Amino acid sequence: MSLSLDLAAALTPLIGQNFLPAQTVTVADGSGVGLSVDLLSVEALGVSCEELRLEVPALNAASLDALKKWGDALCKRITYLLENLGPLEYDASANEVLIRSTPPDVGSPGTTKYYEVLLSSQGAGRFSLRRFRNDAANPGRVPVPLQVTHELLAKLINDLTTTIPAKP
Repeated sequence: MSLSLDLAAALTPLIGQNFLPAQTVTVADGSGVGLSVDLLSVEALGVSCEELRLEVPALNAASLDALKKWGDALCKRITYLLENLGPLEYDASANEVLIRSTPPDVGSPGTTKYYEVLLSSQGAGRFSLRRFRNDAANPGRVPVPLQVTHELLAKLINDLTTTIPAKP
């Protein structure tokens, strides 16, 4: 089975439940790729979660170029979130690529919301997706829930796994 189908099967018995603190659901495929989702609620149409993480052991100690290629492929393929994604920073010393919403959502004056993706090759290769909000009245960023339909979550997971670099 695919990670998206495995996750869908794991979410089905949780429909109608809320979690505080978040409950982590983890699924893995036969190659060692693991997906973890920190759930806040599961409804019939979608989920609310704090973070989505993908661990790819084959990307352990991958080069920054491999992470850049993965990041570029993700930004081109994932065009269905609330904002488009684009690379923001490349950190050669930490082997990390930071991707954010481009441009971020400025829905109300003084409030900005954005997605943040971090690709790293430290430990197991890792992808993480979170959403944040900045308020002019309260400096600093605050995590906000990712709210997606089950269909969009499956598409996102399939796009993540499809774009994993073959040879890091």
